Order: sequence, then structure tokens, then C-alpha cells
Amino acid sequence: MKVNTNSNPDARGYFGAFGGRFVPDTLMAPLIELEKAYNELSQKQSFWDEFASLLKNFVGRETPLQYAQRLTEHLGGAKIYLKREDLAHTGAHKINNAIGQILLARHMGKTRIIAETGAGQHGVATATAAAAFGMSCVVYMGAEDMARQEMNVFRMRLLGAEVVPVHNGSKTLKDAVSEAMRDWVSNIADTHYLLGSALGPHPYPRIVRDFQSVIGREAREQILEHEGRLPDSIVACVGGGSNAIGIFSAFINDTNVNLIGVEAGGTAIKPGQHAARFSGGKPGIFQGMKTYILQNADGQAEQTHSVSAGLDYTGVGPEHSMLHDLKRASYAYAYDDEALKAFHLLARLEGIIPALESSHAIAHTCKIAKGLGKNHLLIVNLSGRGDKDIGIVQKYSGEKK
Repeated sequence: MKVNTNSNPDARGYFGAFGGRFVPDTLMAPLIELEKAYNELSQKQSFWDEFASLLKNFVGRETPLQYAQRLTEHLGGAKIYLKREDLAHTGAHKINNAIGQILLARHMGKTRIIAETGAGQHGVATATAAAAFGMSCVVYMGAEDMARQEMNVFRMRLLGAEVVPVHNGSKTLKDAVSEAMRDWVSNIADTHYLLGSALGPHPYPRIVRDFQSVIGREAREQILEHEGRLPDSIVACVGGGSNAIGIFSAFINDTNVNLIGVEAGGTAIKPGQHAARFSGGKPGIFQGMKTYILQNADGQAEQTHSVSAGLDYTGVGPEHSMLHDLKRASYAYAYDDEALKAFHLLARLEGIIPALESSHAIAHTCKIAKGLGKNHLLIVNLSGRGDKDIGIVQKYSGEKK
């Protein structure tokens, strides 16, 4: 199962003009150590064989590619398939990367795992992988996100992880990332920072993309089996961007396949009310990378908002920034209200309760499907399930009454 990717960063960690390694001197050594270890291990077939075995026997891959017949008929246009990452162990795509990085950490001799999380799915996946490998685990989570995602906080603690609330800044994902980096600086010898999305300083964007690329490889084989041809469009939500780059990666060289990322439009495309980096942001330096970020006139990171904690992030993965500027992928956004409507629609039409993150991709699909025509094949990457979001949806519905 050796991973072959279509667009690796250059030697300095840049995808075109984006990426790099903008960190204090104290983090350079562990990042170089991580890069060296991954470069060596990624050349060993035995490493990928072990990863593939765990994906099959622990994660439960491959995940199905399901024809969404009732959603297709309801929208009256494109033929829609769902890549069911919600059926992976722990309920989202995050476990693919967690298992890969746990293997990497073990080969590096690390015994302690730290992570950041927004919606909690990466935290749960990391806690799960750490428990399975007998490693200690600390997860940093914004206090605001902990309040929104109480069930996932309980799940992490049930799995043996220490969940540390972050009260700085907006008390959300970007602040959890900062705290995890501070921990790593102080505990480099025995600790691996298991970053959850395809962002941050080099080599993380490449590592996470490679571990998530299993989504795209499976989807490619499955659509060829179902339809005998490649899809016309792929739609995926984009927070940091790991589920999207995971499925996009297998189709980047297929220029007839439209790649569509969907960001969080929040309540309005106005400062502090959304997290649509490609609609309100511009290139800058943020948390170790050069990428598109939401920033004010002074270059300071802006506050963000989304009903979905997993999309509520100031920056975006640098490979997405490259794809955007090359016009190889397009990036839209869905508002909170649209995502919530899509959440209910998929539940009632297909018997699937999607994560609010994934609901943004469904919402955009609802906008475009009819205009694409019945011969158009469209895959939505259903990145996770919505059990964690029931309380948020209940609260939102109550407020709307």
C-alpha cells in the first residue's frame, strides 16, 4: 500500500507559494527529526503494510461509496454518491491520520501523544489510537468547543486521555493548536504532536495528506466499479482541509474532475462572522505556515464563527491554497442555516445523520446539483457522522422557534 501522491511539497515544504516552516528555533529540531523519520519510513513497504492492516482490521476500511438515490431524486439533477467516512471507527475520517501518526511516533520512540481538537473528532481518534498502542495522551481543546461538544469530551476521557481546556483568545481550535505547540516545545524528548489536519509547519501538511489519501484511492476505485468512469465533481467540506485533500489527492491530475471545497460561511461574510478563508482572507503567516488566513488590516488573525466547531479555523492547509491559486480547485461556502437544513435533509432522505462539517458539503451540493444535469456524477465526501452535533442542532432549533 505504498502511497503515491501527485503533488509533494518542495524540499523547503512549499506547495507552490504556500507552506514552509515558520516556527521558533525550539521547534526546528523536532520538525526536522519528524521529517527525517517520515522520509525514511515512507520508503519502507513494511510500514505501509502495517498501516493498511490497521486500516482494515481496526478502522474498518474500506468505507462504502453509496449511491444517494433519494437525495438525487429530490434534487433532480446530478447523480450523487456519498463516500461514507462516517462509518469509519470513531465516526469520522480523522482516525486514518491518527493511526498513521501513532505508528510514526512509535517508530520514533515517542511514548507520549499530544493533540489539538475542534469538534472533538480528531481528539477522539487520537485518544483511541493512543489507547490501542498503550501511549499516554493529552488533548488541548478550546473551552468554547468543549461546551459545544460535551459528548466528545467525555469520549476522550473515557478512552484515557487528559482533556485540557484552553481559555485563551476565542477559546476555539486555533487557540488549542497554539497550546499544543507550547506543550511540544517543553516535552520534545518523549512527545509527539499528532496534528489533526493538513496544515501547520512542514512536514505536517504532507504527512496528514498522505495518511488521508486512502479516501481518494478508495473513492476512485469504487466509482470506476460502480459507473465505469471517473466522477465529474467531488465536493468536500474544508476546515483545515484534511478530508478534502484526502479525497482530492487521487484526482488532482484528472483535470476533467471538478474539485470543490466548501468552507464555513457562518452567519455572514463579514469579519468575525464566518471562516471562509478564500472569500474573506488573504495570504499570510499563521501557526507555522504561509497560507490564506482571515486577518485584519494590521495582519492580526481575525475571530471566526461557524455552527460547526470543526470548520471554525482562521487558516487553511497550504496545499488547498496552492490548488485555489492554480484554479485546480474551487472553494465555495455554506451558511450556518444552509448547513443545518442539509443536516435535516440527509437524515430524512437517506437515513444518515451527517456531521455539521459534512453538512456544509451537502448544502453546497443542494445548490448546484439540479443545474449539473442527470448525467453528471458527483461524489460528496461525508467526512463524519452527526451524533456529536445533536445537542447543537437541538439548541439551534429551540432558538429558532
